[in-house]
Amino acid sequence: MKFIHEEFLLQTKTARRLYHKFAEPEPIFDYHCHLPPKDLAENRQFKNLFEIWLEGDHYKWRAMRSNGVPERYCTGDAEPFEKFKAWAATVPDTIRNPLYHWTHLELKRYFGVDELLNEANASRIWKQANALLATPQFTALGICRKFKVTHVCTTDDPADDLKYHHALAASGGFTQVLPAFRPDKSLGVNQPKQFQPWLEALACAADVDIKDLNSFLQALKARHEFFHQNGCRLSDHGLNQCFAEFPTEKEAARIFVKARTGRPVSGEEHCRFASFMMLFFGHLDASKGWVKQLHLGALRNNNTRLLRQLGPDTGFDSIGDFSQAVSLSNYLNRLDQDNALPKTIIYNLNPADNYMFAAMLGNFQDGTIAGKIQLGSGWWFLDQKEGMEWQMNALSNLGLLSRFVGMVTDSRSFMSYPRHEYFRRTLCNLIGNDVENGLIPNDEKMVGPMIKNICYQNARHYLNFPTLAELGGKTSQTARQRLK
Repeated sequence: MKFIHEEFLLQTKTARRLYHKFAEPEPIFDYHCHLPPKDLAENRQFKNLFEIWLEGDHYKWRAMRSNGVPERYCTGDAEPFEKFKAWAATVPDTIRNPLYHWTHLELKRYFGVDELLNEANASRIWKQANALLATPQFTALGICRKFKVTHVCTTDDPADDLKYHHALAASGGFTQVLPAFRPDKSLGVNQPKQFQPWLEALACAADVDIKDLNSFLQALKARHEFFHQNGCRLSDHGLNQCFAEFPTEKEAARIFVKARTGRPVSGEEHCRFASFMMLFFGHLDASKGWVKQLHLGALRNNNTRLLRQLGPDTGFDSIGDFSQAVSLSNYLNRLDQDNALPKTIIYNLNPADNYMFAAMLGNFQDGTIAGKIQLGSGWWFLDQKEGMEWQMNALSNLGLLSRFVGMVTDSRSFMSYPRHEYFRRTLCNLIGNDVENGLIPNDEKMVGPMIKNICYQNARHYLNFPTLAELGGKTSQTARQRLK
């Protein structure tokens, strides 16, 4: 039997039936990713398998380094085929790492490759994939259409001009590409080398002279409104843990002026200023009806030598063991007290905290919106079969799995869309096993719609994005059929 076959990961008859009938047909709502909007707007045609598969994939780089592969074949100056060959030689040693599953699922779904990748067949697979990549079906937008991706939310800085999103909205294609507001740099008063140039970029984008806290908040509010006008309905924050040491506005203003004038800001001052800003962003999101995303728990840039040499996002981040419960509770509680708690998706990176996060959700469900506070899908180091099962088990035991808004790619690669299939197979296997063990009724009319909702419909209704027509863009016949 081929490794990637019709019943891959589906261990029971019920799991297979649920997957093929209810999960497999659903389109994809990719509400959080790191795809470059430029690639989508220009409908990038990838020259070879390296460009689409290895160019920025720190998951693969980590595995290659662990396998003794020199850095020049990861992020260095080796030729594209040599880098691919080094990856192919590593693949057999990734057994039981999710990369082994992802690699072969992606090769199968994109290029029809049923072979197990290794150094011996690397050249043949390279040529086969490259021939297909030269066809219209494998442009950036062609791939989105191939995998029935109706919505893509990129991750964008408040200073971004969103020109690529404008171009995409005007084109009115099958996939609606919308921005997400990621204001992490606004918290960086303790990093003057990065903070000062970013302030200048923000001032220019907002056409505001940023000289004090009030003008800073004015600029951010203007950019928030600009993003809203361009279809944004999501914010996102990547934090070690929530900031919840709330200062007065006067104290926050003093800290901002220190940073703006180049004076050093202490760790305590940074924490208090960031807490002030996170409340500000919570109020903004609530006022616009946005969804707030909190990505919590990553310990980033652990290897400072290689950070200096290679830069961030090159594979030197890991799971942190931060204390999360009190700060998360205080942050959500303060917004709730202010009647300004938006719909919120909380992503946890440390599996030891799954039950704490899942329990925390119930404290702030207020009966106004089903699933208002969400436990986000297994993220980063947890977006594999076991991690996704842990997340769904915690949510099932302490909340409502039926209201779960499902999977995201959280990826920089156009090769990642089979991650949704991987999640759906894992979901159906989990539910199917429970049905056959008598833990869930064998009732398709009840279980089937729940599967469909988790795979697509819950996200669609929860996020409630504007249509292209509502944004004033061109709406093609294909786009109008997207959600029918």
